[in-house]
Amino acid sequence: MAEPPIRAHHPSSSSRPPILGRARPWILPFFGLPRVFFYRRRLVSSRPRIRKHSVNMVSVNLGLVHYVLDHIYGTVLHRTKLGTPFFSKGWGGTKLDLLEKMVKQLFPEARCQNWPPTAVQPTWKTIWETKSSCLREGVFRTTCDPRLIEALPPESHNARVAFLTPKSVSPEKMACVIHLAGTGDHSFERRLRLGGPLLKDNIATMVLESPYYGQRRPSMQHGSKLQCVSDLLLLGKATIDEARSLLYWLQNEAGYGKMGICGLSMGGVHAAMVGSLHPTPIATLPFLAPHSAVVPFCDGLYRHATAWDALKKDAATLAQDVTSLTEDAAHKSGITIEQVRERLRSVLSLTDVTRFPVPKNPQAVIFVGATDDGYIPKHSIMELQKAWPGSEVRVHGWRRAAAAGGGWSWSEWRGRESQREVRARRRWEWSAMARKHRADCLAVSICGSLYSVCSLSASA
Repeated sequence: MAEPPIRAHHPSSSSRPPILGRARPWILPFFGLPRVFFYRRRLVSSRPRIRKHSVNMVSVNLGLVHYVLDHIYGTVLHRTKLGTPFFSKGWGGTKLDLLEKMVKQLFPEARCQNWPPTAVQPTWKTIWETKSSCLREGVFRTTCDPRLIEALPPESHNARVAFLTPKSVSPEKMACVIHLAGTGDHSFERRLRLGGPLLKDNIATMVLESPYYGQRRPSMQHGSKLQCVSDLLLLGKATIDEARSLLYWLQNEAGYGKMGICGLSMGGVHAAMVGSLHPTPIATLPFLAPHSAVVPFCDGLYRHATAWDALKKDAATLAQDVTSLTEDAAHKSGITIEQVRERLRSVLSLTDVTRFPVPKNPQAVIFVGATDDGYIPKHSIMELQKAWPGSEVRVHGWRRAAAAGGGWSWSEWRGRESQREVRARRRWEWSAMARKHRADCLAVSICGSLYSVCSLSASA
């Protein structure tokens, strides 16, 4: 079988970071430093090399270090029980049965049965406005099935969305990309930072706040740790329904001619599902996304953050049809942890993107992965490309180095910084090994590809 197309992304010399002089350290992460330490791991041999005295500083490959730190961070944080685990209240009872039935309806045999989606009319409030752009926030009632609305916590009944638009052209001549939230993304800020560079290319950004996150988070939920397995499916189904309604609003109410959808990690899974179910070709860009929730929760680092004992006890209780949860319920029923793992694997297989229909135009799909991601293995992304022939895979790597072919070397940066700024930058660089910051840098590096994908979708 032929190797899938893999494209490297090299930062362009036309967008070099500004000279910061004695800028304050807290400004550094927002002014192009990601371009300095992020670039394609497999460098083209014909590209110019940086000066010899800088090679020793910049040529150390930290890809393996990133991978190891992902595992150390995940293992220490989750195995030491420093935080509340996922699914601490079990499976979710009857809600899980309802969701399993409804999610199965999203598969190929029901592809066009739910279009058009429920229409929305967001209530907009202007946050700020300049001569060239405008940021608004909107609120609308979630477009889920009424049965799912009853299952959602009251805090999640109203959806929130941020809308960043350029003012220089009309919607008919613009593209708009909906950004879906990844695990732990509770605010608009990170995704709006991606929208800023897109404004110059006349691409609007719409950011959807997911159920169970941000202002839609239940009061009893700690951070991003969903309390029940059913909550994960409910979050996904509600996000898909709301995103589809927003796409319909953009096309029929706002008048946008070109549209796309993207997301990071969990948001990338949801973006792939939305792109798969859309009746017309749209740009679809999942990055750092697995092909299924099984990958992180059953095989990856999140398996250490899952409350297996709680799931085991809840399964034993349901099996015995009792109302109280006893310490020896699991022992009496004979349910083992391995059986619980298989049950969770079976439930989460409903999130397998490869079971969804191939999009109308697979060439408008770009999957983006990382070579040394401790959370999402590369083979999971290749499963997506295999299921959707014609789609593209872009794999980026991580090194503490200058960008080849027009990037800046560390010596060039160091000459423009005070010692205090150098120390602050180095502290920030090492903290950037955390996946949150690394995902930001990856996302910023592919902003330009969103425009090309939108153009490809429109021409199909």
